[in-house]
Amino acid sequence: MNVFDRFHHLINDAIAQSQAEGVLPAGLDLKAVTVEPPRDPSHGDVATNAALVLAKPAKKSPRAIAEDLAGRLAKANDVQSAGVAGPGFINLRFSNSFWQAQVPAIIREGTAFGDSSMGADNKVNVEYVSANPTGPMHVGHVRGAVVGDALANLLEKAGFAVTREYYINDAGSQIDVLARSAYLRYCEALGRDIGAIPEGLYPGDYLKPTGMKLAELHGDMWLDQGEDVWIEPVRQFATDAMMDLIREDLAALGITHEVFFSERALHQSGRVDETLNWLEGEGYVYEGVLEPPKGKAPEDWEPRPQTLFRASDFGDDMDRPLKKSDGSYTYFAADIAYHYDKFIRGFNHMVLVLGADHAGYAKRMEAAVRALSGGKARYDVRFCQLVRLFRDGEPVKMSKRAGTFITLRDVVDEVGSAAVRFMMLMRKNDAALDFDFALVKEQSKDNAVFYVQYAHARVHSALRKAGETFKGLAMDDDSLADADLSLADTDEEIALIRKMASWPRMVETAAAAHEPHRVAFFLYDLASDFHSLYNLGNDKPERRFIMEDDEKLTLARLALVRAFAHVIASGLQVLGVTPINEMH
Repeated sequence: MNVFDRFHHLINDAIAQSQAEGVLPAGLDLKAVTVEPPRDPSHGDVATNAALVLAKPAKKSPRAIAEDLAGRLAKANDVQSAGVAGPGFINLRFSNSFWQAQVPAIIREGTAFGDSSMGADNKVNVEYVSANPTGPMHVGHVRGAVVGDALANLLEKAGFAVTREYYINDAGSQIDVLARSAYLRYCEALGRDIGAIPEGLYPGDYLKPTGMKLAELHGDMWLDQGEDVWIEPVRQFATDAMMDLIREDLAALGITHEVFFSERALHQSGRVDETLNWLEGEGYVYEGVLEPPKGKAPEDWEPRPQTLFRASDFGDDMDRPLKKSDGSYTYFAADIAYHYDKFIRGFNHMVLVLGADHAGYAKRMEAAVRALSGGKARYDVRFCQLVRLFRDGEPVKMSKRAGTFITLRDVVDEVGSAAVRFMMLMRKNDAALDFDFALVKEQSKDNAVFYVQYAHARVHSALRKAGETFKGLAMDDDSLADADLSLADTDEEIALIRKMASWPRMVETAAAAHEPHRVAFFLYDLASDFHSLYNLGNDKPERRFIMEDDEKLTLARLALVRAFAHVIASGLQVLGVTPINEMH
């Protein structure tokens, strides 16, 4: 149960009562009424702005409305107190019994606690990674992969029907470079001395197996042949080989996509022509001349007629070219067609996760989607800033040009997928992130994934110890849900329950904002509260989870910590991390 929804119902009932008695007028719009935690926890459990937003339409002072509503709320079941603060905020505090009743509810729901119907099973397309298929994934791809996958999990938790999609950029010039690089390795596999890798080709050794496989399958049939003979089959083979590598890399990180969409197939299908013809028919395409780019001297600018999309009519800074000088389509034209394809597949909600180097891309695509969907589709681009690698505090130097970059598999193999996934979400996606190999292996509070996993493992340690102390004691979830939770009544225990009970609201707010990092922050804070409660027992024996002379109190506290473990596991599930029951 979302306790904030519970309060929303209470405030709506209080408003209805007030209207029935003629204190407030009928027909008030309640859409702007919000329910959220107060900034200062000492003020109460939840707060509402109802009096402030209703004052003007009701033609009454906020304070008068707040005092009327607070008086009504104070009489509701489970409400301990209702007060007015500032210009008219209403703060509500629930009784301990209300919070204690949340524990068995959490236990019975298990990791499904926090599941929401907010998304109403609406379709949402989350496109992420979409790295060029020119080699194995490097560490620069990791953050976008994790953010996209965690966001997809979060949206599913919130009740959306999610499709995870990867756009294969297999139609650009970089694929011809890949083919030439693979052909060079093919020649090498057949015994040719290829010398130094020419400038402009991919130098990494990862293409050696591709060259060897080409030689094994085709022998010397392409040796000394012109590029027109071999480039098409080599291009396709090398692209497929690189996509196999990428899929394996992503699988090591626990990531799979339901859809792999080929840019090349998009062009071959005629979808680009179809989309641009549709845009032209709607009057969104014209022949014109763009103004010189900002900062470019007029003598360097050669104005020429171009086929342009009226992006500025839909919020972009300028209109955008759809064709190059040679008459071929721009990347933007293909991207428009790709998103049109998403729209006709039924996606009115699209999310794209990109690296920060694509920052100029958002406005033009938002404009395109707005035009294509008639303003019906929600489109959101989430940019991921760079990840800086450190080892013992020293930056790790890489050079993709020299082929000395660190791959995704290097990082996962060294520290594990759980650490990679969790730590990639410990900063907001648009803030730079430092990843220190030494820190993510450290068993301390500074290592967030360890700290959260340790809290989960401590619960299972307590359950095992309780089983040894009370032989035959039933500690399955059904039995713990029936424990007398009125015994869990200390301030720290109630505070932990309040925090756990806010998990459903966290799911909904994080999903609405497309911000999965909020889940990582929440889990860390929740684990911190649990560790503090656990450590109280070191100084005060009467506060320990296991009371050898009091089975009922032990069961109540075990129920509390079992509920905590379910919330942690539910959150880790969103992050794509498997909870640990025992630390080694």
